[in-house]
Amino acid sequence: MKRILAKAGFILLAAATPALASGEASLEGQWKNARGSVVVRVSPCGNALCGIVVDATERAKAGARKGGTPNLIGTRILSGLKPAGDGTFKGQAFDPKRNVHAAATVRVIGPNAIDVEGCVFIFVCKEQRWTRVS
Repeated sequence: MKRILAKAGFILLAAATPALASGEASLEGQWKNARGSVVVRVSPCGNALCGIVVDATERAKAGARKGGTPNLIGTRILSGLKPAGDGTFKGQAFDPKRNVHAAATVRVIGPNAIDVEGCVFIFVCKEQRWTRVS
């Protein structure tokens, strides 16, 4: 089946993780999406990593409210992120704008960039590059 990249996509936010065993860049920290409308802090939670929204524009907050998430700040949008090898982490994402949970894959690109992909069903996916917030 052909993979279709959804343009309207998810509000997938950057993830962060502890330093990789291979010495690659760490995901743990704060990341912003490509539009700069949302900042997510990724840190350990239980035996995995989770990402919580720590800052958002008024427009992003309004979109989340419209989707049924009254308070975007503090919302866990990435959960259960676990290493899957080669700087890749797999877990779940929550899109508060659409009130949808999806499978998530986060790939470390370098010390200041990650790619975050969310897929609903197997063929409807959205991937974005996120940057580290210093």
